[in-house]
Amino acid sequence: MRLSPSVFPFHLRLIGVFYLAIIVLGLFGETLVRNTLIAVGDPSTTLANIQAAPGLWRAGIGGDLLMHVLDVPVIVVLYLLLKPVNAPLALLATLFNIVQTAVLAANKLTLLLPALIATQPAGPDTPGLVVLAQLAIQLHGYGFGIGLIFFGMACLVRAYLIVQSGYFPKAIGLLLGLAGLCYLINSAALLLAPALAAMLFPAIMMPPLVGELALCLWMMVRGVDAQAWQRRQTA
Repeated sequence: MRLSPSVFPFHLRLIGVFYLAIIVLGLFGETLVRNTLIAVGDPSTTLANIQAAPGLWRAGIGGDLLMHVLDVPVIVVLYLLLKPVNAPLALLATLFNIVQTAVLAANKLTLLLPALIATQPAGPDTPGLVVLAQLAIQLHGYGFGIGLIFFGMACLVRAYLIVQSGYFPKAIGLLLGLAGLCYLINSAALLLAPALAAMLFPAIMMPPLVGELALCLWMMVRGVDAQAWQRRQTA
């Protein structure tokens, strides 16, 4: 499969829109859904909030799954776009990204468990179910961090390819590389030093937001130098 310079504007703008949608959906799920309904340190209130707004909780899950569906065309086009620079490295970034998407998609099952528990009538088992719902939510956080290890690696590899490409601004690659490094630091802290992770978050997520926004907006507005890409493709 090959990209033609004649369809660059359409492909890149569309993928840029998809990438922006991924960012927006991710922010929706984390900030407007989970940060709204999850009461830190209070499992009973968290479950009560989910019971009071089951549609919002499930909308967050649905938005996350749509985000992972949109990941697929973005991954394909980024591979084709960066393949002329170094095909093995472009493939490596693609495989890292595929693993990340698969892990995060499967991780949504941990968010379905609290939704199912919220539908159960109150009874003698309710305290245990409250604890189980809280553990499922915490497990989702760790699953998210594990997935971002692979995405951080994908960002680092793509950052190198973008810097070397000649048809993307090097600044975009440097920003994406910083994003990948922040993802890896955040995930390592979450798994190895949770107290440190709590101190770093959410500031550690600002460089990834800037780097990924820069990449998707550049593809939407400016695209790439099609002639430079063609020279790489035919070299």
